[in-house]
Amino acid sequence: MPIIYPFTAIVGQERMKRALILNAVDTRIGGVLIRGERGTAKSTAARALAALLPKVRMVKDCRFGCDPDSPTTWCTECKERAAASRELPYEIRPIPFVNLPVSATEDRVVGTLDIEQAIQKGERRFEPGVLASANRGLLYIDEVNLLDDHVVDLLLDSAAMGMNIVEREGISFSHPARFILVGTMNPEEGDLRPQLLDRFAFSVDITGIRDARERVQIMEYNIAFEADPAAFRQQFLRQEEELSHQIEQARKLVSQVKYTKRDLLSIAALTSSLNVDGHRADLVILKAARAQAALEGRTVINNHDIALAAELALPHRIKRGPFYQAEVTAEQLQERIENLVGQSAEGQETEESPEKADAREKKSRS
Repeated sequence: MPIIYPFTAIVGQERMKRALILNAVDTRIGGVLIRGERGTAKSTAARALAALLPKVRMVKDCRFGCDPDSPTTWCTECKERAAASRELPYEIRPIPFVNLPVSATEDRVVGTLDIEQAIQKGERRFEPGVLASANRGLLYIDEVNLLDDHVVDLLLDSAAMGMNIVEREGISFSHPARFILVGTMNPEEGDLRPQLLDRFAFSVDITGIRDARERVQIMEYNIAFEADPAAFRQQFLRQEEELSHQIEQARKLVSQVKYTKRDLLSIAALTSSLNVDGHRADLVILKAARAQAALEGRTVINNHDIALAAELALPHRIKRGPFYQAEVTAEQLQERIENLVGQSAEGQETEESPEKADAREKKSRS
């Protein structure tokens, strides 16, 4: 098995790395689209993340890598096995990394049901597709803008639902399809339709690093890796293990992260003020903010978590407003959130009823 370039050895591109890590903490966020020039470590980062992630428990001999601890998400075969034996053995496996070719067809992606076998012998035979292979792993699509729109739609639907359901001639088969979706593209070769672009939770635009010292570091690292991959990876083993452990702990914690009504109002005020269409961005920001808090070992989100999440969730959704065609930073967004919250508080004071004002004044005099 080839040695993968370490994730922690990637120089710069902090936004891209954070977007990938947050999706690793919570796969329900909905994937990331990385847009940028050639040679900016897009595919390297995706492969490195898959190699970094902790191993997971999977049902033994399951073609879909079902989670033994989540019976509600089991595939049709595992449910039938459990009904017969009541207990499913498990094994520890590394997460899969699946590279989807641009030429992939619908059947290749979702899998196929053998209708002839079902009619003639009454047996249900399902041939797994890419979604089955990618379950609980990372699905990587290079040049996603060149993929057929219908196939992209299928992938995004499955990523959102966490399930793949195939139905043909009254025969149905389902299996879990929860994965980290990473799409990369070069905008010079054409863009995605707005409808598909919006379906990606995060979008990150990256360019080549301009700092001369960092460019030198990139050259040194790559030459060292090519000369001796094992020795180079060993240098970053401690950082890789620390980040892997941090992600593993965050995965356990993310469902416990709490938020308040005020946090929800902050998110809604931010997206509304930037004229963001639809409500997908609000949900993505909330999920990502919870993942950010969990990554830092906290169980409560704050305005900075919201700003960091919005920095990844909003760039491809803003069509007009003060940030149009400008780089949105977390600092700008946090300042904007605090201003909006302050304005909201002032507005509530202004809207205080005369009766409440009189009562408050009498109370202060007494």
